[in-house]
Amino acid sequence: MVNLVAAQKPLMRGLMKMAGVEPHKVEIEAGTVMNFWVPSETLKKPKNQTPQDQNNKDKKKKKTKPIKPTLVLIHGFAAEGIVTWQFQVGALTKKYSVYIPDLLFFGESISDSTNRSPVFQAESLATGLKKLGIERCSVVGFSYGGMVAFKLAELYPDLVHGLVISGSILNMTDSISETNLQRLGFSSSSELLLPTSVKGLKTLLRVATYKKLWFPDCLHKDYLEVMFTNRKDRSELLEALVISNKDVSIPSFPQKIHLLWGENDQIFKLELAQNMKEQLGSNTTIQGIKKAGHLVHLERPCVYNRCLKQFLASLYEDGSAK
Repeated sequence: MVNLVAAQKPLMRGLMKMAGVEPHKVEIEAGTVMNFWVPSETLKKPKNQTPQDQNNKDKKKKKTKPIKPTLVLIHGFAAEGIVTWQFQVGALTKKYSVYIPDLLFFGESISDSTNRSPVFQAESLATGLKKLGIERCSVVGFSYGGMVAFKLAELYPDLVHGLVISGSILNMTDSISETNLQRLGFSSSSELLLPTSVKGLKTLLRVATYKKLWFPDCLHKDYLEVMFTNRKDRSELLEALVISNKDVSIPSFPQKIHLLWGENDQIFKLELAQNMKEQLGSNTTIQGIKKAGHLVHLERPCVYNRCLKQFLASLYEDGSAK
C-alpha cells in the first residue's frame, strides 16, 4: 500500500526547487555527512560531465558564495528541514540566500559519531556552512533547532549575525524537563517527541497546536513511518539535551535576538520566553502571535513570515551584515 506521506516527498522537493533551493550533501568529517538545501545559484554544475561525474554530483558541483544576505533555518524534532519550513522558504528566497540543513540523524544527515550533544550539532553545522562558503548569516531556530541555534551563536559569534528563536529555550535543565513532562502528562521526552502509535502522534499534535487538527488514522501511520526514523539516535539526542541546574550559565550574546512565539505554546509556554528575555538582556526582543501554539510557523505562516521579515529587515537595514 502506498505511503501517502512518502508519496508527497517528490512534490515537496519539486516545490523547494521551484522556490530556488536544492539538496546538497556536505562531508563534515569522516563518517559524518550533513544534507543541506542550498540556493540553486550557489551550485554551478561543471560542463562536460561524465556518467561517473553524475553519480558523484554533490562532490563535483562547484560551490559559490551566496549573493544575498544568508539565512539559515534550523528545524525542530518531529520533522526534517524542508517539512518544518515548507511555508517559509518561498517567502524568504527573494531577499535572502536560504539554507535549510537537516540536523544529524534527521532526513539524509548521518554520523557514526557517538556524540549526541547540541554542541556537536552546532559544530557540525558550522563546519558545513563554512564548506558552503558561508562567512556570516542570520539563523532561525525552532524548538530543538532553537537550542542548536543558541549554541551556534554562542560558539561562533563571528558567523551568526542575528538570531530568531521560536518555541525553544537556552538550556533544557532537569527542573524544566521534569516540570514540563509532569504538566503535559508524559514520563519522558521520548514518549512525547518520539511517538510509536497513532494515539501518541495525535497527542503530540494536540499538545503542539492551538486548534485541534483532524487527519485520518492512515495518514498518522504513514507519518510515523516516514518522519520518525533513527529512533535510537534521536532518543539519545533527547537524553543529551538535559543538563543539571547547577551547570547552567547564561552566555553573553553579542547578537540581536528575537523571540517569536505562539502565545498558546503548551510545550514551552510564553512565560518561559519572557523569563528568557530578561536573562538575555537588552539585545533581545519578544513578540507573541495570537491563536498559535508550539507549531506557530505552520499554524499561522503568513503572520509568522511577516514578523520574521520585519526583524530580518531591521538586522540588515544598516548594511553591516552580508
